[in-house]
Amino acid sequence: MRALFTLLMTTLMALAITACNGVEVRPTETDTFAAGNYRYYSWRSEPIVNTANSRDPMYRLDPILRQAINTALQAKGYVHDAQRAQFSVDYLFAEGIRDGVEGAEASNLSTHPGVVPNRNIDQASIDNAIAMGALKETRNIGIQLNDVGRKEEVWRVIITKLVDDVNIAEDSRLYKSVSSAVDQGMRSLPSAQ
Repeated sequence: MRALFTLLMTTLMALAITACNGVEVRPTETDTFAAGNYRYYSWRSEPIVNTANSRDPMYRLDPILRQAINTALQAKGYVHDAQRAQFSVDYLFAEGIRDGVEGAEASNLSTHPGVVPNRNIDQASIDNAIAMGALKETRNIGIQLNDVGRKEEVWRVIITKLVDDVNIAEDSRLYKSVSSAVDQGMRSLPSAQ
């Protein structure tokens, strides 16, 4: 009985952590992609090369994002082969801001004294409403898969991640963050036949 309880609690904790990871995923339907029976892919564009020694974060993000997408596709059985490519991969990256709204009950100040049972909001709820009501910086990645022969999109996913640390200096931490979001975004993509 205790082992069942431990397993249940572990599963619930894992689901809670996954649900609160700050990643929103919006994939398209996979019917068109699945009908293509794809196995080989290539990149639609060449990797970005920093010839001017720019400090633009895109130069740092491009190889990390490409590696995360390659890893996710290869884990599903797809093969990166430009000569035999049946579909191409492309991505779009954009920074954004999510506009939160402060809740009406987010203030613990009242001009009217009194007690109303079950109507007062506890301090934790007030703090959460204020924290979640602020502007949140996001990173948005659009991954698009295109049929090479027909030159049309066959699948797409938009991944929006709340930024918890803007100044990640280590590439390994950045890769872990990006890879986790890409894995979650590509979860609905079917495996290679």
